[in-house]
Amino acid sequence: MSRIAISSLCVAMILAPWTSAEAGTEEGSFLVAGGTILTLDRSDTVIPDGAVAIRDGRILAVGSRAKLESEHAGFHFIDAGGGIVLPGLVNAHTHAPMVLFRGLADDLELMDWLENHIFPAEAKHVDEEFVRWGTRLACLEMLTGGITTFADMYYFEDAIGEEAERCGMRAVVGSTLIDFPAPDNKTWKEAIEYTRRFVERWRGHPRITAAVAPHSAYTVSEQHLLEAHGLAKELEAPFLIHLAEDRGELERVRAKTGRRSVDYLADLGLLDSRLLAAHMVWPSPGEIELLARHEVGVAHCPQSNMKIAAGVAPVPQLLAAGIAVGLGTDGAASNNDLDLWEEMDTAAKLHKVTSGDPTVINAREALRMATIEGARALGQGERIGSLETGKQADLIIVATDGLHQTPHYDPYSLLVYSTKASDVRTVLVAGRLVVDQGVVLTLDSAETRAKAAEYRLKIATEATAASGRAHESTGEAHAND
Repeated sequence: MSRIAISSLCVAMILAPWTSAEAGTEEGSFLVAGGTILTLDRSDTVIPDGAVAIRDGRILAVGSRAKLESEHAGFHFIDAGGGIVLPGLVNAHTHAPMVLFRGLADDLELMDWLENHIFPAEAKHVDEEFVRWGTRLACLEMLTGGITTFADMYYFEDAIGEEAERCGMRAVVGSTLIDFPAPDNKTWKEAIEYTRRFVERWRGHPRITAAVAPHSAYTVSEQHLLEAHGLAKELEAPFLIHLAEDRGELERVRAKTGRRSVDYLADLGLLDSRLLAAHMVWPSPGEIELLARHEVGVAHCPQSNMKIAAGVAPVPQLLAAGIAVGLGTDGAASNNDLDLWEEMDTAAKLHKVTSGDPTVINAREALRMATIEGARALGQGERIGSLETGKQADLIIVATDGLHQTPHYDPYSLLVYSTKASDVRTVLVAGRLVVDQGVVLTLDSAETRAKAAEYRLKIATEATAASGRAHESTGEAHAND
């Protein structure tokens, strides 16, 4: 077997994912071994001294190290170093470019945050270049934290798809549709035409899945919701939407339609297995039954929901109904990071304290929400989310020798309650090495950080100027009283 250090593969893997790093070895083939394998399969199989064999981007076999080493002697060897090997994490809901608004407006209610701060900032600053650099920064953060797949809703989604492809990630990218002029498309007609071209462009891509993404039931009219869903059905694309996110949404939808948010979409015939509903904080028991019956996926964003005081989603009830519930970070403007390890820890603890039941959402369930359940919620459970023969080789290696991890007894407890994003050492997506020893190989970190600093200065300067104008206006109004 070719026992080579991972770092010696770096240059070759950046230039060509399937380049052989050493003569006599099988190109595009790797054996990841030397640690504990958490498969996250239906039986939650754990292999203490296991290995994963990879060929041409797919998992060829999962089993004991001794057996697979003897069967795949010509494969490149990637040493797990006594850590844990598990599926790549799935961020089921985010707005990647919004990392450039991180910390811009905090400690506000959702509607105030959106309408008085975020929407104006987007109108002022968001263009295709902003989206590209924001996506690069987001991908750096997600990859170093072990996220291999993310579901996005934003503008200029072609650029987001291109940047995700460039950095080697897997993504479900949703072109946002909204009933007012957006940064990328100023009219509904322009937006729906763009979305059609966008979805058709990415059809069949091995890692990028294009989706139709109306913003919400309160920012998109009934007619436009029906048109968007019809397009998703026609093109066989996922359908992403914010749904039942907070009380303000419920009040607006009820005032507009006389119904609750989920009931409203159900009456329109929009609930089906292609739908991923983000947040889902306020469904009624009857609406939970509807979601389950129509196989709707849900993205639970506990930290974002807590920060804007949206409420606590009834995740135990959603899971009990058989609904696929993944974990999402939401955008970094409302979280303020893209750390799925924190979301796992928070999800488990939040539901314990709010239910009064310490057995609710145990560590194993929380980890499944960040992997296979997130993949199922996105309609990709047959391709990713667990380490099983035939699936895409999206996996990560997590170091387990940190002081904050010492000692440890149970791998699920260790990962959910002790592990940090910085403990991720190695990341492979579709069998391609994209993170080695915590360093992203596919993006220029220094260049991206420098560009983010430029945007920070520009946005902060404008925010200060806007605040000054608002203060002057208030002063003039008082002077005229």
